[in-house]
Amino acid sequence: MSGTVSRGREAGQQAEALAAAEARGSRGRGRWVALGIAVVVAAGAVSAWRAGVFSPAASSGSGQHGAPAPATQAVTRQDLAATTPETATLGYAGSYTVTGRGGGTLTSLPSAGQVIRQGQVLYLTGNGSPVVLLYGSVPDWRALDEGITGQDVTQLNHDLVDLGYADRAEIVALGWDYYSWETAYAVQQLEEHLGVSSPPGSLSLGQVVFEPEAIRISQVTGSLGGPANGPVLTATSDRHVVTIPLDVSQQSEVKAGDTVSITLPDGTTTPGVISSVGTVATTTSASGSGESPTTTIPVQVTLTDPGAAGTLDQAPVTVNITTATAHDVLVVPVTALLAHAPGRYVVEVAGLGNARRWVPVTPGIYDGANGLVQVTGALTPGQRVVVAAS
Repeated sequence: MSGTVSRGREAGQQAEALAAAEARGSRGRGRWVALGIAVVVAAGAVSAWRAGVFSPAASSGSGQHGAPAPATQAVTRQDLAATTPETATLGYAGSYTVTGRGGGTLTSLPSAGQVIRQGQVLYLTGNGSPVVLLYGSVPDWRALDEGITGQDVTQLNHDLVDLGYADRAEIVALGWDYYSWETAYAVQQLEEHLGVSSPPGSLSLGQVVFEPEAIRISQVTGSLGGPANGPVLTATSDRHVVTIPLDVSQQSEVKAGDTVSITLPDGTTTPGVISSVGTVATTTSASGSGESPTTTIPVQVTLTDPGAAGTLDQAPVTVNITTATAHDVLVVPVTALLAHAPGRYVVEVAGLGNARRWVPVTPGIYDGANGLVQVTGALTPGQRVVVAAS
């Protein structure tokens, strides 16, 4: 039998992890996989013993006359993936505070959950004067008028070109960082589109808000009739992200670009990709529970299908991480394994006439999602192995 295991996990190493887990209760992902098998095997053995499957006649290799045939499943040869489920939270990426920098009074505010994009109105002040969202990393810190230069002017010119109010060739000729007559004309066009009367072609402090991307309103902190100077809104991006508080012992088992599957609250699954693996650990004490403190790092996952999560926010989900794969290997249900001695396992092969015999096997990787385990031993595909009665 030949098989290859990705991410540095050899089948033999997985078997050693099983033995180590039985002997001393190892920690981390190896413990999850090992104990997952050990617990299921133990449960299967008890169920099968109570059902009369493992009688002296069965263990001696002869059939049980008059006894019902045991539950069996076929040995298969296939590809197998070991997956670990991790508890995670589905929310929105980014965190922004929208701060008003002009004067006046708040007269119209957006609703929580509303998404506002480049060139759209965030809120109104006074007699319907709009404050507009534009994209950029430099905050609005001064009035903008013809003749000035700077990074804030550069991002303003890019916004005006992207929105179709300025001609790219004209802006390039005059300079991206220069507030030219073309910039002034484009600002006037934007203001006319937003219904600003007598547009001057300049921007006073507080007329625009620069954020890196479209924002989704998470909370309205300002109030109608209140001052327009100071925190007005808190927001996130409009991009869903899944955050996993991953045990630091498992950091080496994930990397950016790994594919995962996400189980949503309604039970459906959707694919995702690990986008970042944090490096700053956080220790959480389980006060009053008697449990040891846990140290985790944040791992973020983006959805391959952004629409799969709808409008869910701060929802509990499960991320299934593939930790190893094996190709073209012998596979049996995990409930077919029986602990024969520390670190040693057997399966019971059922033959004609209810004849049964023990076959030593070495477990490899474990697919917890489907209850299957890779084995190495004197087995062939199609043979039937006894499994714990359901």
